[in-house]
Amino acid sequence: MKQQAVSTLSLSPNAVKVLEKRYLMRDETGNPVETPEDLFRRVAKHIASADAAYGKSEKEIINIEQTFFEMMTSLDFLPNSPTLMNAGRPLGQLSACFVLPIGDSMESIFDAVKYAAIIHKSGGGTGFSFSKLRPKGDVVGSTKGISSGPISFMTVFDTATEAVKQGGTRRGANMGILKVDHPDIMEFITCKDNNSRLNNFNISIGITEKFMQAVEDDADYDLINPRKGTVAGRLKAREVFDKVVAQAWKNGEPGIVFLDRINASNPVPALGEIESTNPCGEQPLMPYESCNLGSINLSKMVKTACDATTDVDWIKLKNTTWQAVHFLDNVIDVNRYPLEQIDQMTKSNRKIGLGIMGWADMLIQLGIPYNSDAAIKLGEEIMAYIQTEGRLASAALAEDRGPFPNYEQSIFAGEMMVRNATITTIAPTGTLSILAGCSSGIEPLFAVSYVRNVMEGTKLIEVNSHFEQKARELGLLNRELMGNVAETGSIAHFDQFPQELKDIFMTAHDITPIDHINMQAAFQKYTDNAVSKTVNFSNSASTRDVEDVYMLAYKMGCKGVTVYRDGSREDQVLSTTEQKQAVPVSTEQKRVPKKRPSMIKGVTRLMNTGCGNLYVTMNEDEEGRLFEIFTNMGKAGGCASSQAEAIGRLISLALRADIDPIEIVKQLKGISCHQPSWQESGRVLSCSDAIAKAIEKYLCSGKNGNGNGKSDCQEVMRIGACPECGGTVEHEGGCAVCHNCGFTRCA
Repeated sequence: MKQQAVSTLSLSPNAVKVLEKRYLMRDETGNPVETPEDLFRRVAKHIASADAAYGKSEKEIINIEQTFFEMMTSLDFLPNSPTLMNAGRPLGQLSACFVLPIGDSMESIFDAVKYAAIIHKSGGGTGFSFSKLRPKGDVVGSTKGISSGPISFMTVFDTATEAVKQGGTRRGANMGILKVDHPDIMEFITCKDNNSRLNNFNISIGITEKFMQAVEDDADYDLINPRKGTVAGRLKAREVFDKVVAQAWKNGEPGIVFLDRINASNPVPALGEIESTNPCGEQPLMPYESCNLGSINLSKMVKTACDATTDVDWIKLKNTTWQAVHFLDNVIDVNRYPLEQIDQMTKSNRKIGLGIMGWADMLIQLGIPYNSDAAIKLGEEIMAYIQTEGRLASAALAEDRGPFPNYEQSIFAGEMMVRNATITTIAPTGTLSILAGCSSGIEPLFAVSYVRNVMEGTKLIEVNSHFEQKARELGLLNRELMGNVAETGSIAHFDQFPQELKDIFMTAHDITPIDHINMQAAFQKYTDNAVSKTVNFSNSASTRDVEDVYMLAYKMGCKGVTVYRDGSREDQVLSTTEQKQAVPVSTEQKRVPKKRPSMIKGVTRLMNTGCGNLYVTMNEDEEGRLFEIFTNMGKAGGCASSQAEAIGRLISLALRADIDPIEIVKQLKGISCHQPSWQESGRVLSCSDAIAKAIEKYLCSGKNGNGNGKSDCQEVMRIGACPECGGTVEHEGGCAVCHNCGFTRCA
């Protein structure tokens, strides 16, 4: 009996595009063979089928399927991407998070490489602790040779990940963790200093309570050789901590994970210690464990009374929580695990990770500023409610199905019988939030308005639906103003908007790092696992600012911290601070390029490209304005050289006709070819991209075309062009996501 699709499915055009590109089943020619309704029906049917093993009748299973279907099509709840992609399909792998062990032997290391490749192929992300590997320079007993250390083996994992395309839908992602007392810790801290290395890894330092105490006491601490278990040296804790802070300030990595705190809430400590997490850090797992995640859309958990006042719909939130726990527990049974060890370990503890998205939207609907005490208080109440109701739902399942097999060895034994060792996790929901049309995780809005590429050469201005309504009420919904707002994404510096509106529609650019940590800590208080969150800093932030956030996160009970300082990665997108007014030009008028002065000065920048070295010379006129561009390939002749010269001539023509150089950068940056390259400042996608980045660096080095020595660009919290669509990639939820096409750098 086939159920009919309900009418509640209302997807944005962008959500439909992302579904078609990444989730819907395709035929051999690459064309979708199912609709979004078909996808949700496929998933609901497959997940509901698990109830047959627990004595449910066919009629009951049909009703459960319909409940799951309506929960997803109403966008009240969505499971993690592998479940949407693979449920009811031959691959059948439904989990997002995995942790694999790495022992101190070649056999263990390369088993982990093989297992990781299998997991990546199935659509999952992997976490590793390299802390058991002997340090660099240590003796290899079997050969009497010298160990190359954990960092060298990380490059093996990175290369293997690069070679695996995850079913054509998701790229591989890894988490690499090294304990702070490992002898190679200083090398690990800086292992991603070069942007050409370990690009398929997020890295975090495994911090211990002992180390943090030594930092506070300005004391030394012991380094431990993991092979021998003996002291291998001592370091000043403050110097190591300062190095971590400085590196995170420089390029966002490493993050920090408080391992002792994670193990203090380990639900089954008798089985051993937790040493690693999934790639975004929110899911600590035992070796060979996996976890499936899902998120409740809080923007749908708000009700409006007859007098137009709004409040949290607690009854709907309870019902959705119970249904979601049922759904996620079923996933464990119908999941097709990539390894037998993972199957056994996952079913022994039956961990699930129920989290949220749409938090910023809920606050906007309730009229509560993100950075207010009221928001912190409500965040605690919401998560405490979900955690409590989630455990009650798990307990109800345990009555019907039995507790998880390792229950007697768990912290719950003798107190509360539950079906799942953990219930709650707050994950990044970058792509899911696009499908749901809501804000990501517990992050503030990434923008109230932004430009979205819909096809080659076509751009649309996207406006947050709640903001659009408010702007319309105020008579401010016009294309010119929305276009100006879209340049930075924020209304904080626009006088047209009242302060009350600015307070409600805050973006990640507008709140302080302390506000980020306060919100993360509020949700962590009632989350079984961990909270994925990016703490954003302005470009002018100091290392002391980063240090203060790390210490605050530690003192407030967070289990880890990920930071990103605006502009700390060279390949990020730049936006103009002020929108220059376009000069009207008559259709009968021709714009004549300015004549070249008799004397001109400039600078030359070397850019590495896949075609060879490209020298880009940027010359100024007498007033210090960018006037012309010359290019020269290191190896003369050929198509690449002629194309680069042609681009340079056209850019020069545009500059001499008073075209804003920022607009030229926007057109050229992100264009890719078959032969990208790397240099110290990041990836160079093509010769066009190289020229754009050379101009961009010039503009942001104190040259802005008005001779005042100030930069004409405002660096916003964006880390570059999407490699698939050229859209803007944002740092949020401990991950990086393109809100245009759904591309993500995290599994």
